[in-house]
Amino acid sequence: MVLSSTSLSQLPDTASKVIQFAANSRIFLFYGDMGAGKTTLIKALCESLGTAEPVTSPTFSIVNEYEGYTERIYHFDFYRLKNETEALDMGYEEYFYSGAYCFIEWPEKIPNLLPDHYVSIKITVNGDDLREINIEKI
Repeated sequence: MVLSSTSLSQLPDTASKVIQFAANSRIFLFYGDMGAGKTTLIKALCESLGTAEPVTSPTFSIVNEYEGYTERIYHFDFYRLKNETEALDMGYEEYFYSGAYCFIEWPEKIPNLLPDHYVSIKITVNGDDLREINIEKI
């Protein structure tokens, strides 16, 4: 599925479509250049799942935890990892295989630790306020 978003006001609708498309999938991998809008989309997804607390990038903490309407949501940012051992040390498996939503920025930093099934979201910047979002179930 390919979505184009031309403004921030369209993000709630985009987030709803992503959650609908994902169905029972709980692991989401976000790909895109720095500043492409990964965290912004994740914020909209968390809001669509009922998070009332502020959603921020976990760049320094590596993982943030939120409460949705009925489920926990984990938001990862692996940008600062030096190697996969750091993800192992933080106990990534407990999060990934918990059944909770896991939104993962910079999954390319942990290629050998990714689950077999996930939703891949690739964000491409096509102008100042234009993004193409490619979504695929793996």
